Amino acid sequence: MSDVRHVLVLPDRDAAEEAVEAFGERFGLDEEPRLVRDALAGEDDAEDAQWLLAIQDAEGRLDPRDLDAFAGEWDGWREEP
Repeated sequence: MSDVRHVLVLPDRDAAEEAVEAFGERFGLDEEPRLVRDALAGEDDAEDAQWLLAIQDAEGRLDPRDLDAFAGEWDGWREEP
């Protein structure tokens, strides 16, 4: 078993919250992605933040291409490790 993590970057909180809900339905993992606010350098306003979905994939079941497409549905992307 490996310790695989994926990070999806989403443009705003609404998109990130919708993606968290849809993630479980689409990919069926036991653990829900962790939602993290990532303030852009020098910005204090919540509107100027990206939101991250941190996904544990211990069994390596998730295909990066599927995650790319999923994040793209909310104008986001998958960070390369």
